[in-house]
Amino acid sequence: MLKQRVITAVVLLAILLPALFYQTPTPFCAVALVLIAAGGWEWGRLNGFGQAGSVCLAALCFLACASFWYLGWLTRPLPVVWAVTGAIWVLAGGWLLRRGVVGWPLIPAPVRLIGGLLALCLTWLAVAQARVIGVQFLLSILLLVWVADIAAYFAGRALGGRFSRGKLAPSISPGKSWEGVWGGMMGVVLLSLAWTSFGASAALTGSWHEALAAETLYSRLVALHGVPMMLLAVLFLTAMSVVGDLVESLIKRSAGVKDSSGLLPGHGGVLDRVDALLPAVPLAMMLASFRPF
Repeated sequence: MLKQRVITAVVLLAILLPALFYQTPTPFCAVALVLIAAGGWEWGRLNGFGQAGSVCLAALCFLACASFWYLGWLTRPLPVVWAVTGAIWVLAGGWLLRRGVVGWPLIPAPVRLIGGLLALCLTWLAVAQARVIGVQFLLSILLLVWVADIAAYFAGRALGGRFSRGKLAPSISPGKSWEGVWGGMMGVVLLSLAWTSFGASAALTGSWHEALAAETLYSRLVALHGVPMMLLAVLFLTAMSVVGDLVESLIKRSAGVKDSSGLLPGHGGVLDRVDALLPAVPLAMMLASFRPF
C-alpha cells in the first residue's frame, strides 16, 4: 500500500508541478479539467449510476467547464457567483451534516446529481481563476487546506479525546476529533501569519525571497480587511474544508464504499483527494472578491 501511494504521488507530482509552474495557466487548467471530469465519473458511481451513466456525467462535467473556459470566465470577476456558491456551501453543508448518513438517500436523485456536478464545475472554475491570478495565489489556498489536514491529523493523533468529551462526527467519520480541528486551525493561523510576514519583508527589502512577495490570498485579505479579518477568514476556510471532508465521508458511507474509486492507487479516488477543496476554493475566491465599503 505504501509503495502504491508513493508511486502514485510521484506520478501526480510529475504531471502537476510542471503544469502549475508553466508560464501560462493553460496546462494546469487543462490537467485540472481532466481530474475534475474524473471526479464527475466518480460522482455518478457514488449515486448508483452504471458505467455508461457515469461516463456521461464525466462528459457533462468536462463540457460545462470547457464552456466556462471558452466564454472567458477564467479572467472575468465573478463576485456574485462566488457569493452564491459560498452561501449554498455554508447552508447546505450544515444541513447535510445535521441530517447525517440516513438523510442523504432521501434527497431526490436529480438534486444530488446536479448539485454534485455544480460543485465540481465551480471548484474547477475557482481553481482556474486562482491560477490565472498567480501561482502563489493558488498555492496559498491549496496549502491552507493541506496544512489544515496535516495539522489536524497530528493534533488528533496526539491529543484526540483529551479535552473534548465527544468525537467531531462519530456517525460519519469516527476517527475525527475536535482536537484535530483545533490543531488544523492553529496550523493555518501560523501558516498565514508566517507567509504574510515573510512576504511583506521580501517586498520591502527586495531580497531573494521574491516569490513570497507575490500576491497571495493572505496578502489580499490583509490589504482589503486587515490582519484580524484575515485570521477570521482563514479559520472560516479551515472549518469549511472540514465540512467538505465530512460531506464526502457521509456520501461514501451512504453508498457503502471506502473510497470514491480506485483511480489513484493507494490514495483512493479524485474526490477523496479534493473533498476539502470543494468548498474551500470557491469560498476563498468569495472572500478575495469582497471589497470594503
